[in-house]
Amino acid sequence: MIATRRLQRSFADGFICEKVTDLWEPWMRHADKALDDESLLLLIQEEMTKRCKRSKTRGRRGATAEVVLRMILLKHIRNWSFEVLTCEVRANLVYREFTRIGGGKVPDDKSIGRLARRLGPEAVEQLNQRMVQIARENRVTAGRKLRVDTTVVETNIHYPTDSTLLGDGTRVLTRVMKKVQEVAGATGSKMRDPTRAVKLRVLAIARASRNKTEKGQQRLQQSYAQLLGATCRVVGQAKKLSGEIANRIKRGNPVVLRRAKKQLDHMIPLVEQVIRQTRERVLHGNTRAEGKLTSLFETHTEVVRKGKTSKPNEFGKLVKIHEA
Repeated sequence: MIATRRLQRSFADGFICEKVTDLWEPWMRHADKALDDESLLLLIQEEMTKRCKRSKTRGRRGATAEVVLRMILLKHIRNWSFEVLTCEVRANLVYREFTRIGGGKVPDDKSIGRLARRLGPEAVEQLNQRMVQIARENRVTAGRKLRVDTTVVETNIHYPTDSTLLGDGTRVLTRVMKKVQEVAGATGSKMRDPTRAVKLRVLAIARASRNKTEKGQQRLQQSYAQLLGATCRVVGQAKKLSGEIANRIKRGNPVVLRRAKKQLDHMIPLVEQVIRQTRERVLHGNTRAEGKLTSLFETHTEVVRKGKTSKPNEFGKLVKIHEA
């Protein structure tokens, strides 16, 4: 059961409140007044109850919307991980009082992480709009100055090179096709495992790229041509396997096969794009291929140049910040 707030406080709650009232930081007192808004709590409760039906009134008692909202805010302000957040709240009476946990049990880091992920972009936007409305009603700021800045939110990817992207695509497609072979057995077409050959080609490209002579560049192009050929063969096998699953030539556990087909259909166009941009760069010298990918797993990643000498190229998304 998920409630907006606790209706009854315990003796331990009162004891903690009496001992730490004068220890609150100034921002906590302002935030405490704003977070008492009922519409904020109802919004959090509505998002949390989407996990299962009737969770507002049934099931065991979980963390209240008030506790989740205040713990997420504390995590954001302190820039903590979920694990550090739970440890700090458990050990600090001030944080216990601010998050309205009091003498109760602190939710573990995995639970808070799952609940925080329930708040999607739309819910966060509604929370921000309501907070701005509360600030206007209480005349927190007149808004006479506005600071605009940009920063790069980096994605967790390895340094993108064409050879490693081709190696990633081959590895993922081969892994999915192996799962299909395990489930479906020998029915349909047989799969060849090119993982070792692709790995050797990637290493050969890394060695050849250090040699800037004409002979080294020729060897680099030869290695890339071999790697592209191996990757194209893997993509062809993956397309054929996906068609056999759709036509029910491959038979077995339907859940596993359905999931494998979905993964293949998602990954094949991405690997084909990497093949196209590699051919453009290596064979034609075009470094600005259309729809260029820097990661197969974080496809939204962009190459950002902000003129830093220490980091000439950053990989992530450029975010604009407006601060009153």
